[in-house]
Amino acid sequence: MRRLVVPKALPSELGITGSTELDIVARDGVIGLAVADVPARIEGHGDDPVIVTDAPMPPLTVEDVRAAIDRVRR
Repeated sequence: MRRLVVPKALPSELGITGSTELDIVARDGVIGLAVADVPARIEGHGDDPVIVTDAPMPPLTVEDVRAAIDRVRR
């Protein structure tokens, strides 16, 4: 196993913690990191669709959602 060291601010800015799984790809001499996808499906709960994963996931807070929207808008 090897380690990559990135500037401290980068994981915080992207919401990456020590337990976040990352996919690593090398393309054209560049290393790319992306948060690994978590398999999920949509289930109906009454009239509301709910995204369900097989892996345990922490619940999203209003602050989590707002931060994600802000990151996408930049």
